[in-house]
Amino acid sequence: MSWFHSCYNRLTQIEQLDPVRDCVQICSLLAGYEFPWDITRALELAMLKTYCVPSVSKLLDKTGEFHHHTQKRYDDTGLMVAEIMKWGYESDRGKESIRRMNMIHGHYQISNEDFLYVLSTFIYEPIRWNKCFGWRLFTETERLGIFYFWQAIGTKMAIENIPNTYDEFDQYNQDYEQKYFVYSDTNKRVGESTLNLFLSWYPSFIRPSLKPCVQSLFDERSLSAFGWSNPPFWIRNLVVKSLKLRGRVAKLLPPRQKPDFFTDSKIKSYPDGYTMKDLGPEKMLDKLNEY
Repeated sequence: MSWFHSCYNRLTQIEQLDPVRDCVQICSLLAGYEFPWDITRALELAMLKTYCVPSVSKLLDKTGEFHHHTQKRYDDTGLMVAEIMKWGYESDRGKESIRRMNMIHGHYQISNEDFLYVLSTFIYEPIRWNKCFGWRLFTETERLGIFYFWQAIGTKMAIENIPNTYDEFDQYNQDYEQKYFVYSDTNKRVGESTLNLFLSWYPSFIRPSLKPCVQSLFDERSLSAFGWSNPPFWIRNLVVKSLKLRGRVAKLLPPRQKPDFFTDSKIKSYPDGYTMKDLGPEKMLDKLNEY
């Protein structure tokens, strides 16, 4: 099975790269070829975890975007992130995505502390997911590549006081969650709207069974912040074992030959394709597209 050995060819390529200088290439290979499904799922969890913070969920609840345009809000976020991961933050498309995100965020009062936490989830949630469910573990080069990639994007988003080291930012992420993950009604409302979106992608008869499966991916602090009950142990165990099994099966598959970024899939909100001018809150589009 020569293809079994060739599945490590990209890893060999990545290990020859520098995590600072080549972080864009490293992240592109990871998100588009090595772990596209895993990174998408991890970033979905990262997005949900940010709603465990009342200051974040209060803003989203007030805008109504996650209640009235949930699929579009999800798709727009996924597309802007994927544009940067696929093309790099120095590319024209990457720069336009960052510029658009900055314009959207500029309409709201968001603390630098909250910005830092959200940025940290894009680094550490995929890494933690990989540690549990990946078909192979990230190497230090890959983990650092992810860190430096998002650190650079944070700088371009004018986020201040970004930690200089991987471990320091990881500690910030953990300390922030311990301090700010507390229950609020807005956490619950925005969390439920997003969870219902995820469930809507599946047949209605299976949704009640899937809900505790998704919830089982969160720790007790996150569940408490959402006001969700802790799923039974057997469900959590089943989900973990199923995802680990998926990783073992993925390891046996031939290496991916074509990229599979979020931008390469069929987008529910834009079945006929999209342009950057389509992305953003409906009520803000005219203003965003003036520039």
